[in-house]
Amino acid sequence: QVRLVESGGGSVQAGGSLRLSCVVSGNTYGRFDCLGWFRQAPGKKREGLATVDTDLSFEPRYADSVKGRFTVPKDSAGNLWWLQLKDLKPEDTAVYYCAASPKSCYSWFLDSPDEFDAWGQGTEVTVSS
Repeated sequence: QVRLVESGGGSVQAGGSLRLSCVVSGNTYGRFDCLGWFRQAPGKKREGLATVDTDLSFEPRYADSVKGRFTVPKDSAGNLWWLQLKDLKPEDTAVYYCAASPKSCYSWFLDSPDEFDAWGQGTEVTVSS
């Protein structure tokens, strides 16, 4: 069983930055080939933000909505993963989740939260104008 715990959320003003962390533990062998970052705002469906192969064989993929503002830093690896959020906007307000998939990241994974079978509890990000 793979366990994920996110932290680092908080309240910031528009234009601010946050760095979210995802700590992964448990039996990850064969169960953690792709890490995904998602978010869900009230009343909206879960949105994929970024995916990264945990063996770092490919560059992370990003949703168009966050490309250039959100990044998976290069010090992400192993059991500690990060999502750097910059130039935050009020529409970025949501609960942010990390998730693990036993499959290698495919391009459609950003739109397919069902490909991820282990999820953290989420960390809340609130951006005020």
